[in-house]
Amino acid sequence: MVGLGLGAGIAEEVWVVAHPSVQRIDRQTLQRIYTGRVLSIGGQAVLPVNLPPGNLVREEFLRLCLDQAEEQYTGYWLVRRYVGKGTPPPELLGVDEVIRHIQATPGAIGYLPASRAPRGVNVIFKP
Repeated sequence: MVGLGLGAGIAEEVWVVAHPSVQRIDRQTLQRIYTGRVLSIGGQAVLPVNLPPGNLVREEFLRLCLDQAEEQYTGYWLVRRYVGKGTPPPELLGVDEVIRHIQATPGAIGYLPASRAPRGVNVIFKP
């Protein structure tokens, strides 16, 4: 189980989930998606989304899946945007918004605490 500091000693897993149109992926592909280096998988455009900075789930996702701290990830995208190499994934306000977006948007990818994953959700990566 992946520790997620959600308060009061609660530990929880973070899952990467996607619209049913997206296939399972490995860590390297996930890292390349969230750094703007992979734009499609098997012909399906992928559309990653983030939770906002300061969100504990985002911090755990960055640490476990991208091997980065918030400052590294933000700095990476600051430089990439400056040199005209893209923009970071859009930020959604919370887990409920991520779930709705994933369910409604072909190619969408996001992350959430395992306990909040709806039944039948397409889990494409577990750290």
